[in-house]
Amino acid sequence: MNAEEFRKYGHTLIDWLADYRSGIAERPVQASTQPGEVRALLPQSPPGQPEPFDAVIADLDTVVLPHLTHWQHPAFFGYYPANNSLAGVLGELVSTGLGVLGLSWQSSPAVTEIEEVVVDWYRQMVGLSTSWVGVINDTASTSTLVSLISARERSTEYGLARGGLQGESRRLIVYASAGAHSSVEKGALLAGFGRENIRLVPLDDKQAMRTSELKRMIEADLASGYCPCAVVGCLGGTATASIDPIGEIADIVQEYGLWFHVDAAMAGAAMILPECRWMWEGIEGADSVVINAHKWLGAPFDCSLYYVRDEQHLLRVMSTNPSYLQSSVDGQVRNLRDTGIPLGRRFRALKMWFLIREEGVCGLQSRLRRDISNAKSLQEKVAAMPGWKVLAPVQLQTVCVRYEPQEVNPEALDQYTRAWVDDLNRSGEGFLTPATIDGRWMVRISIGALETEADHVDAIWEAMQRHAQAQLKRYVS
Repeated sequence: MNAEEFRKYGHTLIDWLADYRSGIAERPVQASTQPGEVRALLPQSPPGQPEPFDAVIADLDTVVLPHLTHWQHPAFFGYYPANNSLAGVLGELVSTGLGVLGLSWQSSPAVTEIEEVVVDWYRQMVGLSTSWVGVINDTASTSTLVSLISARERSTEYGLARGGLQGESRRLIVYASAGAHSSVEKGALLAGFGRENIRLVPLDDKQAMRTSELKRMIEADLASGYCPCAVVGCLGGTATASIDPIGEIADIVQEYGLWFHVDAAMAGAAMILPECRWMWEGIEGADSVVINAHKWLGAPFDCSLYYVRDEQHLLRVMSTNPSYLQSSVDGQVRNLRDTGIPLGRRFRALKMWFLIREEGVCGLQSRLRRDISNAKSLQEKVAAMPGWKVLAPVQLQTVCVRYEPQEVNPEALDQYTRAWVDDLNRSGEGFLTPATIDGRWMVRISIGALETEADHVDAIWEAMQRHAQAQLKRYVS
């Protein structure tokens, strides 16, 4: 494809995407695709000869669109907001089109320095002090893994330079909120801690970490001769958007000398609202924090902001300096390859740069306030309806509910809950994700898609009631 062909088809695809986004509300949120259905539409072998690019674009309408769950749909209330602002999409296009890599500062100075500026803009937006330094990773999973490796190396006084964990005489222990994302456990396993050395700290009636239990667990492990290493707290627990007591945890880790990582992947976006910063009071006592700009904020996936207070420690753990990447300016610049796992990095900062400049801080704040207001309104409507229960505090944009009609045997309630949610999702009217709380199934309504307004929230609430009633006769005891 030459430049003129690229221009032609690029215009076609921009028009195609614009039409898709402007008409997305007319589509069913979830596809009715059956397993293997998409694969059956594709040839089993690659084309031996070039195909007309018009045919490739045409297949988007026949192979791709009918088989998507539309995350940008205003009736998408599943998982978490994965907002994909159109300004950010253009930033991603420019990043991909430029095709540059940030192996070092010298390999593309703008990649490094725009990232430095944008990440510091966001630090200011959420009220972190100047002691924090950040970079952009791909996902919170990677950021959490980097954090746990950093914790491991601080506890072992850089054991990686000796025998690694195999050379340690004491078992290193990681503590995480029981509401933590599965990536925390996965990160601890990949960092070599071992499943037996991961402690899940119980939650209180607000789904927040019980700090008294954290302290008890640390004391018990010390008495057993183990080495407490790291604590991971949640700002926006995955199932319920719960808020752990960050300040209390910070006091405990300071007392015992543990690393403190805060997983604020989704809820960290709300810290651009001054009225929400009470949620992470004490954050300056943490060692690292991750905020996914590719969730509620609106940057296209993937764009995970990772901040640390001791960058020199991070550099000592992560840096590499092969001869072919050295340059005469290394003493004057940051080489971002030394802050994480990959050697190369994409120009991810462009989409953040475009997003923040196009919406402005005030525009971003207004949108998040809208979503929180809609969640509070839904909470009130659910609580006022007989048989419906709100199961966790609504502090952000997630509302956790369950319908408990008297006619349904409590033993069948879990099956009933999953059935009516599945029925609603299959209808295409909306998309919700069930999850468990205190061992029982419930329904999460995660509000925050770019186009979701109050009338869309009202519509999903009406659909929830209707589909719950439609399934009721099958479960009457």
